[in-house]
Amino acid sequence: MPMEAEAVNHPYWPRNLSIPNYVANDRSMSEILIFLFSVSGILLFATWCLTGCKVSGSRLSAARRLALCWFTVCGFIHGVIEGWFSLYYAIIPEDQSFLSQLWKEYSKGDSRYAIADNFTVSMETVTAYMWGPFSIWTVLAFLYNQPYRFVLQLIVSLGQLYGAVLYFFTEHRDGYIHSEYGHPIYFWFYFVFMNVLWIVIPFVLIVDSWFQLSSCQSMFDRSTLKEKSKRS
Repeated sequence: MPMEAEAVNHPYWPRNLSIPNYVANDRSMSEILIFLFSVSGILLFATWCLTGCKVSGSRLSAARRLALCWFTVCGFIHGVIEGWFSLYYAIIPEDQSFLSQLWKEYSKGDSRYAIADNFTVSMETVTAYMWGPFSIWTVLAFLYNQPYRFVLQLIVSLGQLYGAVLYFFTEHRDGYIHSEYGHPIYFWFYFVFMNVLWIVIPFVLIVDSWFQLSSCQSMFDRSTLKEKSKRS
């Protein structure tokens, strides 16, 4: 008599994953997403209003204000949400705290978070403790017109881009087995869309930093050349 397949007690892929301590969420997907996008929206609005004030006698451009809105939301997501994962990844499958339930919901798009995969734990820990604080520092640097503001923007954006590329590439090498491939919400929205933002936007900000820093270096080189010409 053939053996019956062992019952799967979780919604994650691949379906043969063993998560014996898994406890299903008692919060709905809509509750979790409403929380995430509501907090992000409030932070975006608050930062947009704050950056409308004059900085060193002039106003920031709309594009620069949007960039600072981005870094503020990054500070929240990296520091709070990803920070939670870096601290409690070992108990998330069984924990019913709101942020643990958020991660269990997201794991439907990438089950590596449900099983505390070595790469995701390492990447999220670095992201939480480095790019979270650095994102907030970048916002403050622009608000106070610090000379190193574009250096910070470049560092944070490079770190984000590098992490996102590794995130996608490692899953590509695994054959996209940690999600229901092609699912409109779990694969395309959770896994692809919500992560590709950390490729597209950081890339744009890296290019922006490149031009800003190159322009400053060119001005410095010209002034240095003029001083040398006056002395000779």
